[in-house]
Amino acid sequence: MAMEQVSGALNPVSAFALVGALGVGAQWLAWRFQLPAIVLMLAAGLVVGPVFGIFEPLRDIGPITGPLISLAVAVILFEGGLTLDLHKLGDARAGVMRLVLIGAPLGWLLSTLAVRYGAGLGWESAAVFGGIMIVTGPTVIAPLLRQARLARRPAQILQWEAIVNDPIGALAAVLAFEFVLVRHAAADAGTALRDLGLGIGFATLVGLVAGFLISWAFWRGRVPEYMKVPVLFTVLLAAFAASDAVLHESGLLAVTIMGLVIANADLPSYEELRRFKEHATILLVSGVFILLAASMDFAAIGQLTWRAGVFVLAVVLLVRPLTVLVSLAGTKIPRNERLLIASTGPRGVVLVAVAGLFGERLAAAGVADASLIGPFAFVLVLATVVLHGFTLAPVARALGLAGAEVPGVLLVGGSRFTTGLAEVLKKAEVPVLVCDPNHAHLIRPRTAGVPTFYGDILSEAAERQVELLTYRTIVAATDNDAYNTLVTTDLAPEFGRDNTFQIGRQRAGNSRHALPTQLGGRPFGNGRTYDEFEAVMHEGWSFRMTRITEEFGFAEWRGRRPDAILLARIAKDGEVRFLRGDADPKLAPGTRILFLSRPGEATEEAREPGPNGAKD
Repeated sequence: MAMEQVSGALNPVSAFALVGALGVGAQWLAWRFQLPAIVLMLAAGLVVGPVFGIFEPLRDIGPITGPLISLAVAVILFEGGLTLDLHKLGDARAGVMRLVLIGAPLGWLLSTLAVRYGAGLGWESAAVFGGIMIVTGPTVIAPLLRQARLARRPAQILQWEAIVNDPIGALAAVLAFEFVLVRHAAADAGTALRDLGLGIGFATLVGLVAGFLISWAFWRGRVPEYMKVPVLFTVLLAAFAASDAVLHESGLLAVTIMGLVIANADLPSYEELRRFKEHATILLVSGVFILLAASMDFAAIGQLTWRAGVFVLAVVLLVRPLTVLVSLAGTKIPRNERLLIASTGPRGVVLVAVAGLFGERLAAAGVADASLIGPFAFVLVLATVVLHGFTLAPVARALGLAGAEVPGVLLVGGSRFTTGLAEVLKKAEVPVLVCDPNHAHLIRPRTAGVPTFYGDILSEAAERQVELLTYRTIVAATDNDAYNTLVTTDLAPEFGRDNTFQIGRQRAGNSRHALPTQLGGRPFGNGRTYDEFEAVMHEGWSFRMTRITEEFGFAEWRGRRPDAILLARIAKDGEVRFLRGDADPKLAPGTRILFLSRPGEATEEAREPGPNGAKD
């Protein structure tokens, strides 16, 4: 400890703890204050790294920093491959194919021109760097999509493009690099091409074999449940290492293909695997961005001139829009979606990591300006992350491609109760949707003019047709307790357990029928069951809404309506929160409460304060 204090260096354990705390802490602060997580992570890394010198990865962790980042990127790309289910791509398929088949080569060409004439680097450095710039970065796209809550199709296109083009960009850089080496070493170009082809072919084969092997073993029960994730990780790392040993950076292609194969194998345990990978990816993205920012050398950045600004502007304003608009020309993708995709092109970890590696290798081969590739890459990442981190959500809302500003409510089950609830929420200008797999159950809400979805909310059709990002709260209220529990348990990770509610189950108080707390949704309305809610609706009870003010608080409301069934409160911003019981929920003035009122009490509503203190 004394040596650590004298040298100012952290020991590896402290360094890893600091990286974890900064990364996860930045993501939590981003969630808490609705800020771009990537921006906060970059800022945290810069502050503890080059600004104050508290943490220097190479000094405190050592030479394993580079391999750690490479392995983390491999896991991130594999997790991205796990999301590439071809059955769920739907109408985004044409856009993704064009952005890969047309956008990748066109982006390479335009990026090379931007590096040559914008950044002022030579053709050799420009060709290598331009290939790397094909990538848009799944490490950046995923947190941005989570925060911006984009519509389904543009979100799918951006995510698929980022994941598929990442290994393509790395391999394009490998191709350009091999040609530069051939030119400088006067070696045989045919040999270089042969080695490149063999490397790509081997990586593809490794990815396919690993993916099919895992799928076969899991389907046949050759691996017990508790070992599936460890086996998956081991095979993933082995596939990456084997491919990378044959051709550097080809491991990224192998793990992406492996993830793609597993995603389309329809494994019974796929959801558990995917969610675990998502959690691991959040940790890895946090750590990689902290390491990336903390490793930045301000002296290298100081070598850049005004051309860095010209280069970034050329990429953001010319290269990305032209690549996307040309690639998507003639498709059925609406104009606003094309504009959003064209204006969204953040770069991430893969760009900086691969650019730094090839910059060093080109410099060693005698390319004079190759040492500037790393600083240019970092400036591009920093600029695009900050730009898109703050503008993606507002631009998406302006184009009508983001979730509603007022968070909606998804009601599962068509009945008198859910129809009345949907009507009053709609009156309060809260987006609402009633879903039911029984067509007859939707007659009542359709007659009332409430939006509906006919089908199982857990089906693939619902994934394609229901914009879940519009809804922040889900209420399962069918007459089937087991189905309600299944829906809320399955969708809780999507909505968050605090936003997942379920009507009371029959015999829930009986120890033989009690369920663990991790199953089902949160109760509301004093735990009343489907039959109890339907009974009061048949008796003529009606949904009412009252605004709480300084003069008319909850106690005054309860005094006037001692028998009312309190259901939810609606905050000033429109957020709906269902309430568990009738106890005073400490409501702020301006909050509206939603409740069921006895027959004949509706006329009393005129005496209760309405919006801004007026009478309803």
